[in-house]
Amino acid sequence: MNESTRKKSRNIARGLPVVAIVGRPNVGKSTLFNRIVRQRKALVDDQPGITRDRIYAQASWDEYPFLVVDTGGLQEKGRNQIDEEVSRQAIQAIEEADLIIFVGDAKTGSTAEDQLISQILRKGNKPLLYVVNKIDGPEQEQLLYDFYQLGVSEILPVSAAHGHGFKKLMNRIVDELMILFGESPIEEETGEIIRLAIVGRPNAGKSSLINRLVGDDRCLVSEEPGTTRDSVDTEIEFRGKKYQLIDTAGIRRKGKTRKKIEKISVIKAIQSIEKCHIAILIIDGELGITDQDCRIAGYIFERGKACIIAINKIDLVKKDPSRRKRLLEETRYALKFMPYAPTIPISALTGEKVLKIFPLVDKIFEQYLTRIPTSKLNQFFEEITFKHEPPMFRNRRVKFYYATQVSTAPPTIVAFCNFPDGIHFSYKRYLVNEIRKKFSFDMIPVRLIFRARTSKYHT
Repeated sequence: MNESTRKKSRNIARGLPVVAIVGRPNVGKSTLFNRIVRQRKALVDDQPGITRDRIYAQASWDEYPFLVVDTGGLQEKGRNQIDEEVSRQAIQAIEEADLIIFVGDAKTGSTAEDQLISQILRKGNKPLLYVVNKIDGPEQEQLLYDFYQLGVSEILPVSAAHGHGFKKLMNRIVDELMILFGESPIEEETGEIIRLAIVGRPNAGKSSLINRLVGDDRCLVSEEPGTTRDSVDTEIEFRGKKYQLIDTAGIRRKGKTRKKIEKISVIKAIQSIEKCHIAILIIDGELGITDQDCRIAGYIFERGKACIIAINKIDLVKKDPSRRKRLLEETRYALKFMPYAPTIPISALTGEKVLKIFPLVDKIFEQYLTRIPTSKLNQFFEEITFKHEPPMFRNRRVKFYYATQVSTAPPTIVAFCNFPDGIHFSYKRYLVNEIRKKFSFDMIPVRLIFRARTSKYHT
């Protein structure tokens, strides 16, 4: 794999490596995809050809993140134009991928199409894992032998539907990605431009805020919800610093996204969260915090993004101090799972406090790119684990050997210990809170990953 291919694939979403699942139609690619991403994201049916477009989703195993791509079935020659387009989409996914998972079907055995696909994949000179699906237990693993005629030395038995062999497959995926990208697959940020995604429900004032910040009617503004349907990137400069503002379509509830164009808009909005440094969540101050606002905040939280909570239309409640106070309190309570995210009341219409967003962004971004020296981090870990001992696990005390920061944006720390599975979430929360206090990470998320020292990749 050459360097340009690697960089191309890593730019697709958040700098993560790309794992493509390929094979002929109806071998169980989408079922395996759903199991890897831990949700029913790809449509699954016994009828061949259900998957047509490439489907992307973020996944992780042992706290190691990557992007998975489900593809339609590769065929030697499409029966019609749609089949040919499906194959073209799959080939493009192969070109984008850093690691490819070939999936065969144990029930039908190796076929001529499998042979052809295997030849195509080997020409790409990329890391390959060969998987035979629909093997529900060890007693069926003899069905693997037919696939060794593909000329490979290792084939992994898997039941995507029932989970047999799944753990071994995921460990192999992470092993391959760690060889390619090291302990952390996320590239360091250069700090040249700060990317801000403006997100929220339809008609909360996202485009109005963009126009206020830019000082121009750059984005279409209308009373009709859903005016913005695609993500719009606008670069501005404020006091010598560059920012990229990403206006997004309003994210509706799933039940409200029946039209195809609206579903695509939601996907693009979530992709905008993926590629930003800081998400500015716009709350409609006239309506107050809603379940959908919390759901959008959850998207931001799950992706480890910093966040500013901007309560818009504050001019409408300005004359009622008690209502304004209640609005702020209710917002902070509803979003208590992101206690680090600062809240600012604004009015995109009048411009009240809008420019105060930039100093908040600068402070957050400075924390986002902070790197802690390893010696200082290990000294700190020694102090806090002495102050509050780690829990017991299997009649033995969890012991930390050393810690290191593997990436920034957000700060990601890997702590090596004897029993990663023995660390209760409450003790992890204690460690994260202590890290925040010690290193002034009061406005950003912090990732803390536990790994066993015994891994062959650790020295």
